[in-house]
Amino acid sequence: MSIGAISPSSANQPPARATPPAQGTSSAAPAGASSGSSSTTNLTPEALALVSQLKARDTEVRQHEQAHLATAGGLATSGASYTYQRGPNGVDYAIGGEVHIDTSPGRTPQETIERARTIEAAALAPADPSGADRSVAAQAQQMEQQARTELATQQVEQAAARLNGSGPASNDTAKVRRAYEAAPVAQPKLDVFA
Repeated sequence: MSIGAISPSSANQPPARATPPAQGTSSAAPAGASSGSSSTTNLTPEALALVSQLKARDTEVRQHEQAHLATAGGLATSGASYTYQRGPNGVDYAIGGEVHIDTSPGRTPQETIERARTIEAAALAPADPSGADRSVAAQAQQMEQQARTELATQQVEQAAARLNGSGPASNDTAKVRRAYEAAPVAQPKLDVFA
């Protein structure tokens, strides 16, 4: 299951038409390069506004996914993956992303509870969790509740087994029960002196 799917926003509009670059300049900046170079000097005001929106979206998406990764710890099965849009300046900007997290239950109910708490924390780690993030958090809460129910059932069964004499402490329990159930050897006397 993946969390952190941050859906593309209005920044996913087709890029504004850029004016052709002047001769002697590169037609596209390498991916990841800052757009403060000469490639932005030839863009229309609309294209520059779009580049600014894409940069802001890229920062937001990367922070969102990094929050998931930082909280997921060992449950993250991979790094963040991103969906990109090429800006009018030729630079690719992240407009969506996701982090894959192992949401399988643990080997014991207690381990499952711990995993569910980590999954929920990772899903809700970003400042503004997406709908997909909230859905994963709800599933983690449900998984934790099921594990708690299973743990309570196990504890009740273990307590019953101890009382019935089939648990590890059954010998001690049985001895105490027999001592209290057995009739006393002699009737106790009570002497009251005033």
